[in-house]
Amino acid sequence: MISNVSRTLFLACSCVLVFSCKQKNTIAIQKKPNIILFFVDDMGWQDTSVPFWNKKTALNNLYNTPNMERLASEGMKFTQAYATPVCTPTRVSLISGMNAARHRVTNWTLRRNTDPVGPPKGLKMPKWNVNGAQTSDSIPLSVHITPLQQILKDNGYLTIHSGKAHWGAMNTPGENPKNLGFDVNIAGHAAGAPGSYYGTKNFKNSLKKNSIWDVPGLEKYHGKDIFLTEVLTQEAIIAMDKAIDSDKPFYLHMAHYAVHTPIQGDPRFEQKYLDLGLHKTEAKYASLIEGMDKSLGDLMNHLEEKGIAENTIILFMSDNGGLSAVARGGEKHTHNKPLSSGKGSVHEGGIREPMIVKWPKTAQKNSTTDAKVIIEDFFPTILEMAGIENYKTVQKVDGISFTNILKGKETTDFERALFWHYPNNWGPTGPGIGATSTIRKGDWKLIYYHLDRSFELFNLKNDIGESTNLVRTEKTMVTNLAKELGSYLRSVDAQMPLDTKTEKTVPWPDEL
Repeated sequence: MISNVSRTLFLACSCVLVFSCKQKNTIAIQKKPNIILFFVDDMGWQDTSVPFWNKKTALNNLYNTPNMERLASEGMKFTQAYATPVCTPTRVSLISGMNAARHRVTNWTLRRNTDPVGPPKGLKMPKWNVNGAQTSDSIPLSVHITPLQQILKDNGYLTIHSGKAHWGAMNTPGENPKNLGFDVNIAGHAAGAPGSYYGTKNFKNSLKKNSIWDVPGLEKYHGKDIFLTEVLTQEAIIAMDKAIDSDKPFYLHMAHYAVHTPIQGDPRFEQKYLDLGLHKTEAKYASLIEGMDKSLGDLMNHLEEKGIAENTIILFMSDNGGLSAVARGGEKHTHNKPLSSGKGSVHEGGIREPMIVKWPKTAQKNSTTDAKVIIEDFFPTILEMAGIENYKTVQKVDGISFTNILKGKETTDFERALFWHYPNNWGPTGPGIGATSTIRKGDWKLIYYHLDRSFELFNLKNDIGESTNLVRTEKTMVTNLAKELGSYLRSVDAQMPLDTKTEKTVPWPDEL
C-alpha cells in the first residue's frame, strides 16, 4: 500500500517530469523562427523615408515611414530588389519560386478563362495562364504548383494570409488562399483591389449592389469608422496570437491592399499632407503609405510585447513599382524618380522595389546590400530560413536563396542574369509599357519590344533613370544580351505573341 507521503512525492515528480518535457518541447518548437512577409501592393522604390539609392531624394523627404526606418536599422536593406511589372505574376512567382516566363501567369488575373485586358493593336496575346496558380493539374490555363505556404504548413507552421491574395481567377480553387496551403484566410479572394478602404462603406464598391471588388469576410467591421489597413493588421494579430498560444511557429503573409487604387485617404494621416500643400490625390496616397507603415510598426510592437521579436524574421517587399500612369481619379499619384516609368513597365520604376529583411542574430543590423535579387528568390530563401531542407515540388524552382547574403558570406550566385517576360498588354498608356522581354546582367539591361521589334539598352550604373538608349553605340552588348535572353526564353518554353499583320509568332530577340 502506497503511503500518502509516497503518493505526494510521486505526483510531484510526475508534474516536474511533465513540465520538463513540455518545456523541452516548447524550446524545440521555438527553435523554428516565426516568419512575416510584409507585402505591399503597388509601392514604389521611392515611396518611403528610407532611401534605397545612394542619397536621399525629395520623395524620401516627403513620405513618413518611421517603422520602415526602424526595420532597416534592425536588418538589411536591399537596393536592387526586383519583382515583375504587375501583381499576379509577382505573387505566383513568390509562392512557386518560378520565373514568370516559366509559369506563364504573365498578367493580372480576375475572371475564369478570361483575359482582363485586350491586346495592343498589332499583336495577339498567347494563351497565357489566365486562371492563375492551382494545386492540381485539372484547371485549364493555370499553373500547377506546390505552394510555399503548403510546405511550411506540412512542416509544422500555422500559415496565415491577411489581405490581398490575387493568385487564382474567380470560380477556381486558387481564388481561396485556403486551397493554396493557408490555415487562415483573412479577406483574400480573386480580386486585386478593394472596393473601398472604408468600414463605413463595408469595404464595398457600392452599398447598393455586390461587386467583384468587395472585400470578403470582414462583416464584423461593416459600418464602423475603421480603415481597411487597420482591420487587416488587427485580424492578423489575432491569428498570430492563436499560433503563439498553441506553441506553433507561424508564417504570416501580411499582404496589404494598400497602396493600390482606389486612392482613398486614410483619415488618420491625410490632413497633415494636405497642410503641406500636396495635391489632394497625392495627399491621399501619402496617407495610405503612412497607414501601411503604422501596420508594420504595430506588428513589430506586438512581437516585442509577446517576447518573440528575436525569434521572428520579417521580410518587407512590394509586388511591383508605383503607379505612374494616369489612375482612375485622373491624376498620377506617385513618380518613382529617379527611376523611369512605373507599374506595368519593365523600366526600373515598374520592377525595382523597396526591400528590407530583419533576421535577428543573423543579418547585420543597419546594413545594406547591392546584390540583385528577384521575387522568385523568396521561395527557397524562406524555406531555408525555416530550416526546411527536404521538400519536393511539382514545379521547377528558378529562385536562388539569398540567405548567404543575409549572413554576410561571399557568394557569386547573384552575378547571374535576371529575366522578365511580359507578352501582354497591361492597359494604361505610358513610357515603356507592354509586350516586352528583358534581361539584366551586371550593370547592363536590354529590353526587347514585341510590337515593333525594337531594343533599348541601358547601363544602370551610369544611368539609373534609363534616359540614354545605347543600342547604336554598344552593338556587341546588344547582340550578346539578345542571344542570352533568347536562349533563356526558349529554355523555359516562354510564350510569344502573334503579329496580326504577318500571322506569325513574334521572333525571339536573337533572331533579328
